[in-house]
Amino acid sequence: MEKPLQVGLVGTGYAAKLRAETLQADARAELVAVAGHTPDTTAAFSQTYGAEALSDWQTLVQRSDLDLVVIASINSDHAAIARAALQAGKSVVVEYPLALEFAEAASLVELAAAQGNLLHVEHIELLSGIHQAAKTALPTIGTPFYVRYTSLNAQRPAPQKWTYHPRQFGFPLVGAVSRIHRLTNLFGSVATVSCQARFWDRANEVDADRDAYYTSCLCTAQLRFVGGVVAEVVYGKGEALWQSARSLEIHGENGAILIDGEQGQLVTAEGTQSLEMGSRRGLFAKDTTMVLDHLTQGTPLYVSLPASLYALQVADAARRSAEIGQTIQLH
Repeated sequence: MEKPLQVGLVGTGYAAKLRAETLQADARAELVAVAGHTPDTTAAFSQTYGAEALSDWQTLVQRSDLDLVVIASINSDHAAIARAALQAGKSVVVEYPLALEFAEAASLVELAAAQGNLLHVEHIELLSGIHQAAKTALPTIGTPFYVRYTSLNAQRPAPQKWTYHPRQFGFPLVGAVSRIHRLTNLFGSVATVSCQARFWDRANEVDADRDAYYTSCLCTAQLRFVGGVVAEVVYGKGEALWQSARSLEIHGENGAILIDGEQGQLVTAEGTQSLEMGSRRGLFAKDTTMVLDHLTQGTPLYVSLPASLYALQVADAARRSAEIGQTIQLH
């Protein structure tokens, strides 16, 4: 490689910071430009990582000197930035979800294929110690039949930020599609989806205004997989919740995998043993390094676009189910 890959970064938040640190430490890449939402924050961020601060992402994606655009902005902006970057001939890395609408995401996948440029959707949940431990232990428990996956974040007061905004974050299981993707990666195709969702506004009532922040959301979905597994996915955050929880239970004919926070157990007739969970740290760095490996050496990525798109399709089915109050048939 004659010169480092020239990279533009959209975003100045937590994920963007971890991306920038990894790019700065890797000789195969150079962070050239950063576009953010707030001028002062963008200027400070850019100075820290030796990049040029730009006022908007539209200017960034049109720069002729960029090879790669990394998108770490709010969910609602992902699709528009990815489309503009692909149309400008750039390779693109974007945090999940690729888009808030499944049809838009599918269109972007088609565009990337037509352009012949990389489109990589980050799904670091597949790289996590939790996922790897569950995947390794899965054959030990025999045929799985029931899964319960819970992600609850009690926050009081709820912050007025984009993650609590319907249009900016998206439907909860779309914005947090990693919860669905973890299960489709483990158990394959989904036959039916049934979902319920509730949102609370500042008066603690159902919030029908999609331009207002909510103070809490709770989303519960039942996925029936083609292979027979029934999974319950529970996702919620905000003031209406009184205890945070992050757990994954997988029950099989010969045992169970029980993960609670950072601790995991494998339970069988022979007894209970601890699972080696590894660390949750360094996953954005690992994702970024694997992208650079792919672009410079042609090594395969850990997640495919069809797999990412399918998880979004299931999440979109959950949204439609919640809206119409009916089970959605997918297979």
